[in-house]
Amino acid sequence: MRKIVLTFGLIAGVVMSGMLVLTLPFQDQLGGGAGMAVGYASMVLASLMIYFGIRQYRDNECGGAIRFGQAFKVGLLISAIAVACYVVTWEVVYTNFLPDFGDKYMAQMLERAREAGATAEQLATQAAEQAEFWETYKNNALVRMGFTALEPLPVVLVFSLASAGLLRKKA
Repeated sequence: MRKIVLTFGLIAGVVMSGMLVLTLPFQDQLGGGAGMAVGYASMVLASLMIYFGIRQYRDNECGGAIRFGQAFKVGLLISAIAVACYVVTWEVVYTNFLPDFGDKYMAQMLERAREAGATAEQLATQAAEQAEFWETYKNNALVRMGFTALEPLPVVLVFSLASAGLLRKKA
């Protein structure tokens, strides 16, 4: 199981991390919405490795039969490796290439609020809250890693559950 989990986890991690790095030069052109769409599309693509990893484990190591719990465990292990790769990549990218990411993101959020008709008082409150959050984000690597891991987590969990359900097979 270890070889299958490592292989498929690393492939998924390379896909997610690779897209993060490949889109880095286009960050300003993509903007927030398009950048998120590209990012989540790469996470969905990478999460296909969960399905293929569980299937290979079932067919090659379990004799073609696997319980839901066992399949879900394999999916979670593959997911953990992929998410770890993504977090490490973001840490390298953020600290070396995007130290002003928080400032740009905060400016985009405030601009959206302004366009939505927020009052000056609401904008000031939101700006203060955002500034406090980004100060913590910038100075605390554990907080930053936690928030980064939360990005792909829903995607990989859904794929792990769905794959385990689709691939379960009684002996």
